[in-house]
Amino acid sequence: MPKKRIIVTKHAPAAKGPYSQGVVAGDLVFVAGQGPVDPASGRFVLGDISSECELTLRNIEAILEAARTTLANVVQCTVYLRDLADFPTMNDVYSRFFPQPYPARTTIGAGDLLHNMKVEIDAVALVPGRRARSLHKVRQSARRRLPK
Repeated sequence: MPKKRIIVTKHAPAAKGPYSQGVVAGDLVFVAGQGPVDPASGRFVLGDISSECELTLRNIEAILEAARTTLANVVQCTVYLRDLADFPTMNDVYSRFFPQPYPARTTIGAGDLLHNMKVEIDAVALVPGRRARSLHKVRQSARRRLPK
């Protein structure tokens, strides 16, 4: 039965409820919705959409690094915006964090967000090498059983 691994890092905001920062299941990591929270203090850092989006994506990046992957391996994001008028600025910041080919994305005009945040983002990413490592172990085991 596949196991899940819980991701915990001090480089991203601690979970403040019954959820995990991230969960690795199989070859995927699921990153919980992140916002503009300073990981060191745990305080919301509210400002313009650009600064909130940058901090949010840095928090996602820290969780991905703890899961041994990167933003380049993100396959899907959901972006929640308090005001869809902020979409062009969010899109500009977002495009600076993700290399092409970009992940699939859904953007939702969410209205009120927790603590008056302007943005919240969650992500799903590949954890590369997990299958390759498993396959490598199988091959090594098979080689050991081969007659010499």
